[in-house]
Amino acid sequence: MDKMDKPLTQNIEPDRLFATLADYERTGGYQGLRKAVKELQPKEVQQWVKDAELRGRGGSGFPAGLKWSLVPMDDARQVRYLIANGDEMEPGTFKDRFLLEKDPHQLIEGMIIAAYAIQARTAYIFLRAEYHLAARRLEQALQEARAKDYLGERILNSDFSLDIHLHTSAGRYICGEETALINALEGKRAHPRTKPPFAVVSGLWGRPTVVNNIETLCNVPHIIRYGVEWYKGLGRGADHGTKLFGASGRVKRPGLWELPMGTPIREIFEEQAGGMQAGFSLRGLLPGGASTEFLLPEQLDVPMDYEAVAKAGSRMGTGGLIILDDKTCPVKMVLNLELFFAQESCGWCTPCRDGLPWAAALLQDIVEGRGRLEDLETLSGLTRMMGLGHTFCALALGAMEPLQSALKFFRADFERYITGAGEG
Repeated sequence: MDKMDKPLTQNIEPDRLFATLADYERTGGYQGLRKAVKELQPKEVQQWVKDAELRGRGGSGFPAGLKWSLVPMDDARQVRYLIANGDEMEPGTFKDRFLLEKDPHQLIEGMIIAAYAIQARTAYIFLRAEYHLAARRLEQALQEARAKDYLGERILNSDFSLDIHLHTSAGRYICGEETALINALEGKRAHPRTKPPFAVVSGLWGRPTVVNNIETLCNVPHIIRYGVEWYKGLGRGADHGTKLFGASGRVKRPGLWELPMGTPIREIFEEQAGGMQAGFSLRGLLPGGASTEFLLPEQLDVPMDYEAVAKAGSRMGTGGLIILDDKTCPVKMVLNLELFFAQESCGWCTPCRDGLPWAAALLQDIVEGRGRLEDLETLSGLTRMMGLGHTFCALALGAMEPLQSALKFFRADFERYITGAGEG
Protein backbone atom coordinates (compact mmCIF):
# COMPACT_ATOMS: atom_id res chain seq x y z
CA MET A 1 0.00 0.00 0.00
CA ASP A 2 2.93 2.31 0.57
CA LYS A 3 3.86 3.89 -2.76
CA MET A 4 6.78 5.78 -1.27
CA ASP A 5 8.70 2.75 -0.04
CA LYS A 6 10.05 -0.36 -1.68
CA PRO A 7 7.77 -3.42 -1.80
CA LEU A 8 7.73 -5.36 1.44
CA THR A 9 8.95 -8.52 -0.32
CA GLN A 10 12.33 -6.91 -1.10
CA ASN A 11 15.19 -7.90 1.21
CA ILE A 12 13.21 -10.86 2.56
CA GLU A 13 14.63 -14.36 2.32
CA PRO A 14 13.20 -16.19 -0.75
CA ASP A 15 11.78 -19.06 1.31
CA ARG A 16 10.06 -16.65 3.71
CA LEU A 17 7.88 -14.39 1.58
CA PHE A 18 6.06 -12.70 4.42
CA ALA A 19 6.93 -9.68 6.51
CA THR A 20 8.37 -10.23 9.99
CA LEU A 21 8.50 -7.34 12.44
CA ALA A 22 12.01 -6.40 11.29
CA ASP A 23 10.92 -6.40 7.64
CA TYR A 24 7.87 -4.30 8.44
CA GLU A 25 9.82 -1.75 10.46
CA ARG A 26 12.41 -1.37 7.68
CA THR A 27 9.65 -0.12 5.38
CA GLY A 28 8.25 2.35 7.91
CA GLY A 29 6.03 -0.01 9.85
CA TYR A 30 4.55 1.25 13.15
CA GLN A 31 5.39 4.87 12.31
CA GLY A 32 1.68 5.55 11.94
CA LEU A 33 1.11 4.12 15.41
CA ARG A 34 3.87 6.27 16.90
CA LYS A 35 2.31 9.34 15.34
CA ALA A 36 -1.16 8.43 16.57
CA VAL A 37 -0.34 7.80 20.23
CA LYS A 38 2.29 10.55 20.59
CA GLU A 39 0.80 13.39 18.51
CA LEU A 40 -2.95 12.84 18.12
CA GLN A 41 -5.92 12.52 20.42
CA PRO A 42 -8.36 9.61 19.84
CA LYS A 43 -10.99 11.96 18.39
CA GLU A 44 -8.39 13.38 16.00
CA VAL A 45 -7.55 9.89 14.72
CA GLN A 46 -11.26 9.31 14.15
CA GLN A 47 -11.50 12.58 12.24
CA TRP A 48 -8.49 11.79 10.05
CA VAL A 49 -10.02 8.50 8.98
CA LYS A 50 -13.39 10.18 8.46
CA ASP A 51 -11.81 12.96 6.37
CA ALA A 52 -9.93 10.37 4.30
CA GLU A 53 -13.33 8.86 3.47
CA LEU A 54 -12.06 5.33 3.99
CA ARG A 55 -14.94 3.00 3.14
CA GLY A 56 -15.23 -0.55 4.43
CA ARG A 57 -13.47 -3.06 2.19
CA GLY A 58 -15.54 -6.06 3.29
CA GLY A 59 -18.33 -5.44 0.80
CA SER A 60 -20.74 -2.90 2.26
CA GLY A 61 -18.58 0.19 1.77
CA PHE A 62 -19.73 1.84 5.02
CA PRO A 63 -17.45 4.76 6.02
CA ALA A 64 -15.01 3.49 8.66
CA GLY A 65 -14.43 6.83 10.35
CA LEU A 66 -18.16 7.43 10.66
CA LYS A 67 -18.58 4.02 12.31
CA TRP A 68 -15.85 4.85 14.82
CA SER A 69 -17.42 8.23 15.61
CA LEU A 70 -20.68 6.53 16.63
CA VAL A 71 -18.98 4.81 19.58
CA PRO A 72 -19.95 6.49 22.90
CA MET A 73 -16.79 8.16 24.23
CA ASP A 74 -18.11 10.20 27.17
CA ASP A 75 -17.26 7.71 29.93
CA ALA A 76 -13.52 7.02 30.10
CA ARG A 77 -14.22 3.90 32.19
CA GLN A 78 -16.52 2.36 29.56
CA VAL A 79 -15.32 -1.02 28.26
CA ARG A 80 -15.09 -1.04 24.46
CA TYR A 81 -13.98 -3.69 21.97
CA LEU A 82 -12.50 -3.82 18.47
CA ILE A 83 -12.91 -6.87 16.23
CA ALA A 84 -11.11 -7.54 12.94
CA ASN A 85 -13.39 -9.61 10.72
CA GLY A 86 -11.25 -12.29 9.07
CA ASP A 87 -14.12 -14.69 8.32
CA GLU A 88 -13.50 -14.46 4.58
CA MET A 89 -15.87 -17.00 2.99
CA GLU A 90 -17.27 -15.13 -0.03
CA PRO A 91 -16.64 -17.35 -3.10
CA GLY A 92 -14.24 -15.60 -5.46
CA THR A 93 -12.69 -13.50 -2.67
CA PHE A 94 -9.19 -14.10 -1.29
CA LYS A 95 -7.78 -10.63 -0.53
CA ASP A 96 -7.83 -10.82 3.28
CA ARG A 97 -6.06 -14.17 3.23
CA PHE A 98 -3.24 -12.58 1.22
CA LEU A 99 -2.89 -9.70 3.68
CA LEU A 100 -2.94 -11.99 6.71
CA GLU A 101 -0.38 -14.42 5.31
CA LYS A 102 2.00 -11.91 3.74
CA ASP A 103 1.89 -8.83 5.97
CA PRO A 104 0.33 -9.57 9.39
CA HIS A 105 1.95 -6.58 11.09
CA GLN A 106 0.10 -4.17 8.81
CA LEU A 107 -3.17 -5.50 10.24
CA ILE A 108 -1.86 -5.39 13.80
CA GLU A 109 -0.73 -1.77 13.46
CA GLY A 110 -4.08 -0.83 11.92
CA MET A 111 -5.91 -2.54 14.78
CA ILE A 112 -3.86 -0.77 17.45
CA ILE A 113 -4.53 2.63 15.87
CA ALA A 114 -8.25 1.84 15.50
CA ALA A 115 -8.44 0.64 19.11
CA TYR A 116 -6.70 3.84 20.24
CA ALA A 117 -9.22 5.90 18.27
CA ILE A 118 -12.17 4.34 20.13
CA GLN A 119 -10.22 3.73 23.37
CA ALA A 120 -10.72 -0.03 23.31
CA ARG A 121 -8.37 -1.98 25.59
CA THR A 122 -9.16 -5.43 24.14
CA ALA A 123 -9.33 -6.49 20.50
CA TYR A 124 -9.97 -9.75 18.67
CA ILE A 125 -9.06 -11.14 15.27
CA PHE A 126 -11.95 -13.39 14.22
CA LEU A 127 -10.30 -15.75 11.73
CA ARG A 128 -11.76 -18.28 9.34
CA ALA A 129 -10.81 -21.74 10.62
CA GLU A 130 -9.39 -22.97 7.30
CA TYR A 131 -6.74 -20.21 7.26
CA HIS A 132 -4.11 -22.29 9.06
CA LEU A 133 -1.08 -20.50 7.63
CA ALA A 134 -2.57 -17.10 8.44
CA ALA A 135 -3.19 -18.24 12.03
CA ARG A 136 0.44 -19.31 12.49
CA ARG A 137 1.81 -16.08 11.07
CA LEU A 138 -0.58 -13.93 13.09
CA GLU A 139 0.44 -15.69 16.30
CA GLN A 140 4.10 -15.06 15.47
CA ALA A 141 3.43 -11.42 14.62
CA LEU A 142 1.44 -10.86 17.83
CA GLN A 143 4.31 -12.28 19.89
CA GLU A 144 6.79 -10.02 18.09
CA ALA A 145 4.58 -6.96 18.65
CA ARG A 146 4.23 -7.68 22.38
CA ALA A 147 7.97 -8.15 22.75
CA LYS A 148 8.61 -4.78 21.07
CA ASP A 149 6.12 -2.82 23.24
CA TYR A 150 3.60 -2.30 20.44
CA LEU A 151 1.07 -4.33 22.46
CA GLY A 152 0.47 -4.63 26.18
CA GLU A 153 0.59 -2.05 28.96
CA ARG A 154 1.44 1.58 28.19
CA ILE A 155 2.18 1.13 24.51
CA LEU A 156 5.26 3.15 23.46
CA ASN A 157 5.29 4.77 26.94
CA SER A 158 1.84 6.27 26.37
CA ASP A 159 -1.23 6.03 28.60
CA PHE A 160 -2.85 3.59 26.14
CA SER A 161 -2.86 -0.17 26.71
CA LEU A 162 -4.17 -2.92 24.42
CA ASP A 163 -3.97 -6.64 23.86
CA ILE A 164 -5.13 -8.50 20.75
CA HIS A 165 -6.43 -12.06 20.87
CA LEU A 166 -6.65 -14.42 17.90
CA HIS A 167 -9.93 -16.34 17.76
CA THR A 168 -10.09 -19.18 15.24
CA SER A 169 -13.72 -19.52 14.22
CA ALA A 170 -15.67 -22.72 13.68
CA GLY A 171 -16.49 -21.04 10.40
CA ARG A 172 -19.76 -20.15 8.69
CA TYR A 173 -20.44 -17.66 5.94
CA ILE A 174 -23.01 -15.93 8.16
CA CYS A 175 -20.18 -14.86 10.48
CA GLY A 176 -19.34 -12.22 7.90
CA GLU A 177 -22.37 -10.36 9.30
CA GLU A 178 -21.00 -8.44 12.25
CA THR A 179 -23.66 -9.28 14.85
CA ALA A 180 -23.58 -12.99 13.92
CA LEU A 181 -19.80 -12.80 14.33
CA ILE A 182 -20.26 -11.22 17.77
CA ASN A 183 -22.65 -13.97 18.83
CA ALA A 184 -20.15 -16.61 17.69
CA LEU A 185 -17.35 -14.88 19.59
CA GLU A 186 -19.52 -15.01 22.72
CA GLY A 187 -19.93 -18.77 22.27
CA LYS A 188 -23.47 -18.61 20.92
CA ARG A 189 -24.95 -19.76 17.62
CA ALA A 190 -23.99 -17.43 14.80
CA HIS A 191 -27.36 -15.76 14.29
CA PRO A 192 -27.67 -12.07 13.38
CA ARG A 193 -29.04 -9.77 16.05
CA THR A 194 -31.94 -7.37 15.83
CA LYS A 195 -30.81 -3.82 15.06
CA PRO A 196 -31.02 -1.36 16.73
CA PRO A 197 -29.16 -1.40 19.01
CA PHE A 198 -26.17 -1.42 16.68
CA ALA A 199 -22.88 -3.01 17.67
CA VAL A 200 -21.14 0.36 18.11
CA VAL A 201 -23.50 0.95 21.06
CA SER A 202 -24.19 -2.59 22.29
CA GLY A 203 -22.00 -5.29 20.79
CA LEU A 204 -19.69 -7.85 22.35
CA TRP A 205 -21.05 -8.72 25.82
CA GLY A 206 -23.30 -5.67 25.58
CA ARG A 207 -20.40 -3.23 25.25
CA PRO A 208 -19.68 -0.74 22.43
CA THR A 209 -17.91 -2.69 19.68
CA VAL A 210 -16.44 -1.80 16.29
CA VAL A 211 -16.14 -4.57 13.70
CA ASN A 212 -13.95 -3.79 10.68
CA ASN A 213 -12.79 -5.87 7.74
CA ILE A 214 -9.12 -6.91 7.51
CA GLU A 215 -8.37 -4.84 4.41
CA THR A 216 -10.12 -1.80 5.90
CA LEU A 217 -7.85 -1.87 8.95
CA CYS A 218 -4.76 -2.33 6.77
CA ASN A 219 -5.45 1.10 5.22
CA VAL A 220 -5.38 2.90 8.57
CA PRO A 221 -1.60 3.05 9.28
CA HIS A 222 -0.94 4.71 5.92
CA ILE A 223 -3.63 7.35 6.41
CA ILE A 224 -2.12 8.35 9.75
CA ARG A 225 1.48 8.17 8.57
CA TYR A 226 1.11 10.13 5.32
CA GLY A 227 -2.02 12.16 5.87
CA VAL A 228 -5.51 12.59 4.49
CA GLU A 229 -4.65 14.43 1.28
CA TRP A 230 -2.01 11.86 0.30
CA TYR A 231 -4.52 9.06 0.77
CA LYS A 232 -7.27 10.82 -1.15
CA GLY A 233 -4.83 11.45 -3.99
CA LEU A 234 -4.38 7.72 -4.56
CA GLY A 235 -7.89 7.24 -5.97
CA ARG A 236 -8.91 7.74 -9.58
CA GLY A 237 -12.58 8.53 -9.07
CA ALA A 238 -15.19 9.25 -6.44
CA ASP A 239 -13.65 6.87 -3.86
CA HIS A 240 -10.21 7.23 -2.32
CA GLY A 241 -7.17 5.13 -1.59
CA THR A 242 -6.27 1.80 -3.10
CA LYS A 243 -8.04 -1.54 -3.20
CA LEU A 244 -7.03 -5.16 -3.62
CA PHE A 245 -8.78 -6.36 -6.78
CA GLY A 246 -8.80 -10.03 -7.77
CA ALA A 247 -9.75 -12.11 -10.78
CA SER A 248 -10.59 -15.81 -11.03
CA GLY A 249 -11.88 -17.98 -13.84
CA ARG A 250 -10.47 -18.63 -17.31
CA VAL A 251 -8.17 -15.64 -17.46
CA LYS A 252 -4.49 -15.93 -18.34
CA ARG A 253 -3.22 -14.67 -14.98
CA PRO A 254 -5.66 -15.24 -12.11
CA GLY A 255 -4.52 -13.27 -9.11
CA LEU A 256 -4.72 -10.24 -6.88
CA TRP A 257 -3.45 -6.68 -7.42
CA GLU A 258 -3.38 -3.46 -5.41
CA LEU A 259 -4.72 -0.70 -7.65
CA PRO A 260 -6.27 2.75 -7.20
CA MET A 261 -9.95 2.92 -6.37
CA GLY A 262 -11.77 3.73 -9.59
CA THR A 263 -9.59 1.52 -11.79
CA PRO A 264 -11.74 0.41 -14.76
CA ILE A 265 -12.76 -3.23 -14.91
CA ARG A 266 -11.12 -3.48 -18.33
CA GLU A 267 -7.72 -2.58 -16.89
CA ILE A 268 -8.00 -5.24 -14.19
CA PHE A 269 -9.29 -7.83 -16.64
CA GLU A 270 -6.97 -7.15 -19.60
CA GLU A 271 -3.78 -5.60 -18.22
CA GLN A 272 -3.53 -7.39 -14.86
CA ALA A 273 -5.32 -10.69 -15.47
CA GLY A 274 -4.17 -10.86 -19.10
CA GLY A 275 -7.61 -11.28 -20.66
CA MET A 276 -9.19 -14.61 -21.55
CA GLN A 277 -7.24 -17.82 -22.05
CA ALA A 278 -6.85 -19.01 -25.63
CA GLY A 279 -10.00 -20.58 -26.98
CA PHE A 280 -12.34 -18.79 -24.56
CA SER A 281 -14.24 -15.53 -24.80
CA LEU A 282 -15.81 -13.35 -22.13
CA ARG A 283 -19.54 -13.73 -21.60
CA GLY A 284 -20.00 -11.91 -18.31
CA LEU A 285 -18.54 -11.38 -14.85
CA LEU A 286 -19.48 -10.94 -11.22
CA PRO A 287 -17.55 -7.79 -10.20
CA GLY A 288 -17.39 -8.19 -6.43
CA GLY A 289 -17.52 -11.83 -5.43
CA ALA A 290 -20.34 -14.37 -5.60
CA SER A 291 -23.06 -12.20 -4.08
CA THR A 292 -23.11 -9.55 -6.82
CA GLU A 293 -25.02 -9.21 -10.09
CA PHE A 294 -23.56 -10.06 -13.49
CA LEU A 295 -22.09 -7.37 -15.70
CA LEU A 296 -21.67 -7.88 -19.46
CA PRO A 297 -18.63 -7.43 -21.76
CA GLU A 298 -19.90 -4.03 -22.94
CA GLN A 299 -19.57 -2.78 -19.34
CA LEU A 300 -15.83 -3.37 -19.01
CA ASP A 301 -15.10 0.36 -18.89
CA VAL A 302 -17.06 0.80 -15.63
CA PRO A 303 -14.72 2.15 -12.90
CA MET A 304 -14.39 -0.06 -9.85
CA ASP A 305 -15.81 2.30 -7.26
CA TYR A 306 -18.97 1.92 -5.23
CA GLU A 307 -21.26 4.35 -7.02
CA ALA A 308 -20.14 3.57 -10.57
CA VAL A 309 -20.65 -0.19 -10.20
CA ALA A 310 -24.02 0.39 -8.51
CA LYS A 311 -25.08 2.64 -11.38
CA ALA A 312 -24.10 -0.14 -13.81
CA GLY A 313 -26.50 -2.49 -12.00
CA SER A 314 -24.27 -4.44 -9.62
CA ARG A 315 -22.11 -3.93 -6.50
CA MET A 316 -18.37 -3.58 -6.09
CA GLY A 317 -18.57 -5.91 -3.09
CA THR A 318 -15.17 -7.32 -2.24
CA GLY A 319 -13.63 -6.43 -5.60
CA GLY A 320 -13.03 -10.02 -6.70
CA LEU A 321 -13.95 -10.51 -10.38
CA ILE A 322 -15.43 -13.93 -11.15
CA ILE A 323 -15.21 -14.45 -14.90
CA LEU A 324 -17.89 -16.31 -16.89
CA ASP A 325 -16.55 -17.66 -20.18
CA ASP A 326 -18.48 -18.81 -23.24
CA LYS A 327 -17.90 -22.50 -22.50
CA THR A 328 -19.21 -22.39 -18.91
CA CYS A 329 -22.95 -22.79 -18.45
CA PRO A 330 -24.36 -19.81 -16.52
CA VAL A 331 -27.24 -21.96 -15.21
CA LYS A 332 -24.83 -24.45 -13.65
CA MET A 333 -22.66 -21.62 -12.36
CA VAL A 334 -25.63 -20.04 -10.58
CA LEU A 335 -26.78 -23.45 -9.28
CA ASN A 336 -23.35 -23.94 -7.73
CA LEU A 337 -23.59 -20.56 -6.01
CA GLU A 338 -27.14 -21.13 -4.74
CA LEU A 339 -26.16 -24.52 -3.29
CA PHE A 340 -23.42 -22.73 -1.35
CA PHE A 341 -25.72 -20.01 -0.07
CA ALA A 342 -28.44 -22.52 0.88
CA GLN A 343 -25.92 -24.54 2.89
CA GLU A 344 -24.60 -21.42 4.63
CA SER A 345 -27.98 -20.00 5.67
CA CYS A 346 -28.13 -19.84 9.47
CA GLY A 347 -31.85 -20.72 9.35
CA TRP A 348 -32.88 -17.78 11.53
CA CYS A 349 -35.55 -16.39 9.18
CA THR A 350 -38.03 -18.30 7.02
CA PRO A 351 -37.42 -16.66 3.61
CA CYS A 352 -33.71 -17.51 3.71
CA ARG A 353 -34.03 -20.89 5.45
CA ASP A 354 -36.70 -22.22 3.08
CA GLY A 355 -36.29 -19.98 0.04
CA LEU A 356 -32.65 -20.71 -0.74
CA PRO A 357 -33.04 -24.53 -0.79
CA TRP A 358 -36.18 -24.06 -2.90
CA ALA A 359 -34.27 -21.96 -5.44
CA ALA A 360 -31.43 -24.49 -5.52
CA ALA A 361 -33.89 -27.38 -6.00
CA LEU A 362 -35.60 -25.61 -8.92
CA LEU A 363 -32.25 -24.94 -10.57
CA GLN A 364 -31.24 -28.58 -10.04
CA ASP A 365 -34.48 -29.72 -11.70
CA ILE A 366 -33.83 -27.42 -14.67
CA VAL A 367 -30.25 -28.66 -15.15
CA GLU A 368 -31.34 -32.32 -14.87
CA GLY A 369 -34.15 -31.99 -17.41
CA ARG A 370 -37.13 -31.83 -15.05
CA GLY A 371 -37.69 -28.09 -15.33
CA ARG A 372 -40.81 -26.31 -16.53
CA LEU A 373 -41.16 -22.82 -17.99
CA GLU A 374 -43.20 -21.76 -14.99
CA ASP A 375 -40.17 -22.55 -12.80
CA LEU A 376 -38.50 -19.46 -14.23
CA GLU A 377 -41.35 -17.30 -12.95
CA THR A 378 -41.12 -19.02 -9.57
CA LEU A 379 -37.40 -18.27 -9.44
CA SER A 380 -38.08 -14.63 -10.34
CA GLY A 381 -40.65 -14.49 -7.55
CA LEU A 382 -38.13 -15.90 -5.08
CA THR A 383 -35.63 -13.18 -5.96
CA ARG A 384 -38.28 -10.63 -4.97
CA MET A 385 -39.40 -12.48 -1.82
CA MET A 386 -35.78 -12.65 -0.62
CA GLY A 387 -35.04 -9.10 -1.70
CA LEU A 388 -34.27 -5.97 0.29
CA GLY A 389 -36.27 -5.69 3.51
CA HIS A 390 -37.74 -9.20 3.41
CA THR A 391 -35.07 -11.08 5.39
CA PHE A 392 -33.36 -10.67 8.75
CA CYS A 393 -29.92 -9.99 7.24
CA ALA A 394 -28.35 -9.57 3.79
CA LEU A 395 -27.29 -13.19 3.16
CA ALA A 396 -30.34 -14.10 1.06
CA LEU A 397 -30.32 -10.70 -0.61
CA GLY A 398 -26.75 -11.31 -1.80
CA ALA A 399 -27.60 -14.86 -2.85
CA MET A 400 -30.36 -13.56 -5.11
CA GLU A 401 -28.17 -11.06 -6.97
CA PRO A 402 -26.38 -13.50 -9.30
CA LEU A 403 -29.65 -15.44 -9.84
CA GLN A 404 -31.82 -12.48 -10.76
CA SER A 405 -29.21 -11.08 -13.16
CA ALA A 406 -28.67 -14.53 -14.75
CA LEU A 407 -32.41 -14.79 -15.37
CA LYS A 408 -32.23 -11.37 -17.02
CA PHE A 409 -29.14 -11.82 -19.18
CA PHE A 410 -29.01 -15.58 -19.82
CA ARG A 411 -32.67 -16.58 -19.92
CA ALA A 412 -32.20 -18.46 -23.19
CA ASP A 413 -29.77 -20.83 -21.42
CA PHE A 414 -32.43 -21.68 -18.84
CA GLU A 415 -35.05 -22.21 -21.56
CA ARG A 416 -32.84 -24.56 -23.57
CA TYR A 417 -32.71 -26.98 -20.67
CA ILE A 418 -36.48 -26.80 -20.26
CA THR A 419 -37.32 -27.26 -23.95
CA GLY A 420 -34.94 -30.18 -24.27
CA ALA A 421 -32.29 -28.44 -26.35
CA GLY A 422 -29.81 -29.04 -23.52
CA GLU A 423 -26.83 -27.03 -22.34
CA GLY A 424 -26.08 -24.07 -24.60
